Amino acid sequence: MSSVAEKKQSRRRVVVVGGGFGGLKAVAALRKAEVDLTLVDRRNHHLFQPLLYQVATAALSPAQIAQPIRAILKRQRNVDVVLDEVTGIDTTARQVLTRSGPIAYDDLILATGASHAYFGHDHWQEAAPGLKSLDDATALRRRILNAFEQAELSEDAAERQALLTFCVVGGGPTGVEMAGAIAELAHRTLVHEFRRIDTRIARVILIEAGPRILAAMPASLSAKAQQGLERLGVTVRVNTAVTDCTQTSVQVGAERIDCRTIVWAAGVRASPVGSWLGANVALDRAGRVKVNPDLSVPGLPGVYVIGDAAAVNMAGGKPVPGVAPAAKQQGRYVAGLISRQVRGQSAPPPFAYVDQGNLATVGRGEAVVDLGWLKLSGLPAWLFWGLIHVFFLIDFRNRITVSLDWIWSFVTDGRSARLITEGERKQP
Repeated sequence: MSSVAEKKQSRRRVVVVGGGFGGLKAVAALRKAEVDLTLVDRRNHHLFQPLLYQVATAALSPAQIAQPIRAILKRQRNVDVVLDEVTGIDTTARQVLTRSGPIAYDDLILATGASHAYFGHDHWQEAAPGLKSLDDATALRRRILNAFEQAELSEDAAERQALLTFCVVGGGPTGVEMAGAIAELAHRTLVHEFRRIDTRIARVILIEAGPRILAAMPASLSAKAQQGLERLGVTVRVNTAVTDCTQTSVQVGAERIDCRTIVWAAGVRASPVGSWLGANVALDRAGRVKVNPDLSVPGLPGVYVIGDAAAVNMAGGKPVPGVAPAAKQQGRYVAGLISRQVRGQSAPPPFAYVDQGNLATVGRGEAVVDLGWLKLSGLPAWLFWGLIHVFFLIDFRNRITVSLDWIWSFVTDGRSARLITEGERKQP
């Protein structure tokens, strides 16, 4: 018995903070390694973030895009799951500090993701919420659905139009997908469900500060995405910077747009990893940790940062994008590096990101796909987009229910998750 205990004590202690794409991939890739793993997350579920906007627009329910972390890892015997909030890191004592107490580590993988960036205007957050968590998505769903309910009750034409005006700030994939989904909800799904308002008068405005939406894609696909949005009734405004957001309006230059629902999709900033690691750690403008080519933190042996919290460049000098495939590749890479160290093998080559392309859905039956060697738009792109997203859902049951809901929505224009739960019926 003592030899077993001694063997366990001699095993490397690897702590992973964050149960997102990168953190889970790192844990899974270490399942056969002679290490003891601890995964720490303040939420008990892994979230498939690319489909959050579908929860926010009532196409899917929260349980369809989330899975309990313990259920995912129940067969991996070398990992403990800790539901707790990290408050700091003691790099000298090699401990992760949590509200429940310290957790010792030999190797630390920080995969804590990112939050919304308001570019120095954090007071806009209450008026213009973003979309990073299930709580964000259900709050936005509540706000969007309540806007229609309040418009139905309003006797004032100007107030009714403001309630039926939806502004989405940011023309990246999240903004494009949100704008298209809200337009479909207003112009198709809800058309016959209200008696006093015509939901087709709803305005959906997508505001982008740059010269075009989906700037990471080729200009031809960007143009097709804009055309698709406009066919849905979305007003796309490029070269337009937001200068103020309030509970009742969006300011763009000298123009004020009266609206009651604003969705922020204009930028991200890293989680507080940099402050946890100390003043000597270099950060970029978005608060991401500047890591070595092997994703380790300079001056902190055994500490690695991956995913949206890491600033790492590709071979040509461009930054690795903050997308799920990049986080997963980084998680797999760090896990492989630690496994080689445990086995006494030489270090692997530096991390090299393999770009798997960009995808964005515009609306029902329409999307754009850029795989580099292959570019698609329209229905073929939408089918490809759906196949990829269903394939990467972790739970097989969720793949089935999501597929059935999408088929039902495609045939009927319906949305199956249009619920405002009791106690949440607040003014937008």
